[in-house]
Order: sequence, then C-alpha cells, then structure tokens
Amino acid sequence: MKSISKILRYLIPYKTYAIISVILTVLSSIAGIVTFTMVIPFLNVLFGTTAAPTEAVEFAFNYKDGTAWFNYWLAQLIDVNGPQFALLIVIVIVLIASFLKNIFFYLSKATMIPIRVGVVKDIRNSIYNKLLRLHLGYYSEEKKGDIISRMSQDVQEIEMSIIRSLELIFKNPIQIIVYLSAMIVISYKLTLFVFIALPVSGFIIGRIGRSLKQTSFKGQRRMGVIISVVEETLGGLRIIKAFNAEDKMLGRFRDTNSYYSHILSKIFRRQELASPTSEFLGTIVMCLVLYFGASVIFKGGSLSASELISYLVIFSQVINPAKAISGAYYTVQKGLASSERIDKILFAEVTIKDPKKPILLDGFNSKIEFKNVSFKYDKEYVLRNVNLTIEKGKTVALVGQSGSGKSTMADLLPRFYDVQEGEILIDGVNIKDITLNNLRSMMGNVNQDPILFNDSFANNIKFGNENASMEEVEVAAKIANAHEFIKEGKNGYYTNIGDRGSKLSGGQRQRVSIARAILQNPPIMILDEATSALDTESEKLVQDAIIKLMKSRTSLVIAHRLSTIMHSDEICVVHQGEIVERGTHDELIALNGHYKKLYTMQVR
Repeated sequence: MKSISKILRYLIPYKTYAIISVILTVLSSIAGIVTFTMVIPFLNVLFGTTAAPTEAVEFAFNYKDGTAWFNYWLAQLIDVNGPQFALLIVIVIVLIASFLKNIFFYLSKATMIPIRVGVVKDIRNSIYNKLLRLHLGYYSEEKKGDIISRMSQDVQEIEMSIIRSLELIFKNPIQIIVYLSAMIVISYKLTLFVFIALPVSGFIIGRIGRSLKQTSFKGQRRMGVIISVVEETLGGLRIIKAFNAEDKMLGRFRDTNSYYSHILSKIFRRQELASPTSEFLGTIVMCLVLYFGASVIFKGGSLSASELISYLVIFSQVINPAKAISGAYYTVQKGLASSERIDKILFAEVTIKDPKKPILLDGFNSKIEFKNVSFKYDKEYVLRNVNLTIEKGKTVALVGQSGSGKSTMADLLPRFYDVQEGEILIDGVNIKDITLNNLRSMMGNVNQDPILFNDSFANNIKFGNENASMEEVEVAAKIANAHEFIKEGKNGYYTNIGDRGSKLSGGQRQRVSIARAILQNPPIMILDEATSALDTESEKLVQDAIIKLMKSRTSLVIAHRLSTIMHSDEICVVHQGEIVERGTHDELIALNGHYKKLYTMQVR
C-alpha cells in the first residue's frame, strides 16, 4: 500500500472526480444486484416452489421481509393478469435495472477521463519545469534519450497505473463487497467458501507477479537507451555516413532493440498469465460452490434451487472484478517502476537556487570580480584560486589551450554552476545573493555553437525579449549583419530556419544569435569562441557584428583566434586552471611567455 501511495499522490488534485467515480461504481453494483436477484421470487411464485403470501406484507429493507413483500405483489399480479404479463413486468424491471447499471458504469468510466488526461498533463509539466531548473551538470550524467523516455513512455505507464490503482483499491473491491453482501444474504454458508478461496487466489497471483516491477524497470531503462541511440544517430548522420558507419550503428541499434524485446516478452508473459490464472481459480471455486450448494438442496436445506441459480450468477460477477484486480496488480507494478524513474527527475536536487533574502540590482554600475575562485566538476579542480576584475565598459579576453578552464569561468558568471571556493561579485554583491532572473537579465551569451530553435527568424531573435516590435528586431538584425540574408528568405523574418537552424550556414546562425543578444541589450556580454568555427568571410561579418555588440558594453571574451581579441583592454592567459599571464596584447608579447607562444603558432 505504501508503494501504491506513490502513484496515488498524483490523484490529489482530482480527488473529487475519483470520489464521484467510486459512488457511481457503487450505484452500478447495486443496480446489478437488482438485475440478478429479480429472477428468484418470480421463479419461486411462478413454479410454486414458494407459497405465495395471501395477506398484504409491509415492505422492509431486509432480505426476508423484502422478499415476502415482492412475492405477495408478484402473486397478486399473476392472479389478476396472468403469469405471462407478470413475466413481462419482471423483464421490464430487469431491463431498467440493467440500463441503470450500465449507465452508472459508463459515467464512472467517464469521470475517470479528466483524471487520466490531467495527471499526464501535470506530470509532464512538473518534469519539464524541473528539467529547466536543474543545473547543467545533471545532464552530463544522464542520457537525453532516457530523459525523453521518462517523459513519454513512463508517464503513460503511470496514467494506466493510476486507473488500475483506483480499480485495485476502490472500484473492484466495492463491486466485490456489494456482490458478496448479496451472496451472504442468500447463503452465508456458501459464501464462507468464497472468503477462503479469494485470498488464496490473490496469494497465488501475487507470487506470479512479484518480479514484474523489477523486470519493468529494466525494460523502461532499456527503452531510454534506444531513444538515446536514435537521438545520437539523427544528430550525427553526417559523421555516420562520412565514416561508412551505417552497419556499425545498425548493429548497435539491433542489439539494444533485441535486448529490449526480450525483456518486453518476459513482461507480457507475466501479464497475460494473470487473466487465465484468475479465471481458472474462479472456475474451481464456482464448481466447489455448485457442489456444496446442490448438496444443501439435496439434503433439504434452506437453500432453494432458484436461490442457488441466482447465487451462482452473482458469484460469476465477482470473478470479473477479481480478475481485474489481478490484472491491475501487474499494471500497478509497472507503474511503480515508472514512478521511481520519474521521481529521479522530480526529486533531483536543484543546486542552483535563488537566495532566501535576495539583493536586487537595478543594473550593472561598477565592476565584476572573481575573488580566489576555485571550482571542480568532480574530483579534479578545473580552476584554482582565480582572481580577476572586469571594470564596467571594458573588454577582457581569456585565451589558452583547450581544457584550461576558460569556458568554465564564463559558465560561473551567470551561475550555470556555483563556485566551491571563493566568490564572484557584481558591484560588490556576491552573485549567490542575487536572484537568477535578476543576474541573468544583465547578461547576454553568444556561444561557439549557436543554439537556435525550430522557429522563424523573428521568434529566434525575440527569444529573450518577447515584447520587442518588428522594427526593433530588424534594427538588431542589421547591427548583426543578418538583415540581408533574412530578407531573402521565402517569408522574410517569418521564414522557419529548421531544427537548430539547419537551413542556415554557420555564419548565418551565429549572426542570428548575435542579433538575439543585441535585442536583449544586456550590459554584460559573454562571448565563448563565437568565431572559431567560421570561414574567413563569415568570420569578418560576424566579427564586425561582435564589435558592434560589444560597443559600450562590458565583455568577457573567450577566443582561440588571437587576432579577434588583440584590441581587448586586458587579455588573461589561462593555463591548467590558473591565470598565468595578463596584460594588453603588446605587453604579453613583450613577456615572451605563454601568450607569445600561442600567438607565434597562429601567425606562422
């Protein structure tokens, strides 16, 4: 029950619908009892197995008096109108009861629809919200495909588990209780067999399905691997084809898919075993009930043949919800495995948080300071005791070999990661004391790999400033040297640029991202190797756009091509996580150190 509560917690916002569904289930079951028990008094009176009452009987809500009242009423009906008319009336009552039973049953199912739809919506919203708030380091440890699998397949499993959980805990047990109550009224001795047999059946079914949860967990995890392979294939098709690696990737996918199919077969075998097992056990119990009931009749007991028939009919209705419970048990076990996978996202720690008592900055007025900053992703320090001051309006460039820690410094400033030692200050305020929204609203980013979305030029440029007018969008595009090629598009600024800007060249993608940064108009710019992947012509256009972007702004620039940062106010050489040299281009050349070596290698 504690495990099932993990799934039922999603029901809390929809508890009203759940309660209504349960009530309708009760009404449906009661109408079903009326349908199946109406035949008893009719057969008794019609065939004379029970003497018809000669005096009027007052109606009462108990089996004995209620049956006597109905027998008297039915006997009068037969005397006045004949047995055929009485049979017609009984049939009409049975049909009305059956109609009500099925109407209530349908309504109970219909009230589950808002739960099914709403729960899936809420879980996906929660997962997506959490994915946006988790720090970037989380995604270096998780596969994208597995995360997508949790948001799609696992959420669907929980949807089914919630429906099955309601049936397992409320709806089916209610039906069983109502039917068992009617069976007790008819014959408590026969019902003792049922009370003994049903728990035994449940125990056997539980033993069969014990390992399903663990198997389902493996299957869902393997589905995440399949999606990861597909995602990597779509992203790397150019390389796969260039290296003739189609067969290699196909073999890798087939192996993963075969293993998943093997696990899925085990799951389905256990699931499909539930229904025939429960049906066979139910048939055994029914045969025992039939034998014992017939023995009572043969010995002249209180049970009549018509009551035995009705009893068996009602008991047959117990078998269906009992079978449903066994099937629900399997589905719930799969849902529990999915719930645990989803909980790994929903309960993952958000390490980058807003302060409890934030300090609000109304803008950038003075300087940025790195004070004794040290940082590590895992065990090894990437930055060691870094000290750096960037005055307002100045451009500071970071250069050095790959892996020296330049990009890490840029990521620490907007708090994509938090420093473990030291502090970063803006206008004398520790960035951990500023809300993330306030901090990042002062910064613009232009990266080596432009991150664009499958949308129009206009919407990509307005991404950080949705309220911008088209005139402002065009001005930003002109400053970024992007206006001309945008206007040449089929629909101008409303032309779709494809997945991640796949319809554009590298230089065009970069200029669109620069236009986006210009429109945001932040006082601080972070440029991470914005021209390193471009050809010479594109580099000149992008570099011109960057110069316009950096004008009158404070900039932190990371560059491999030293020609792009020669005019920076200060250049810092980062080596093995430390700033080993700093100064202007001419000063660093005069030092004849790391920078001179890097510069000489590039100008040869």
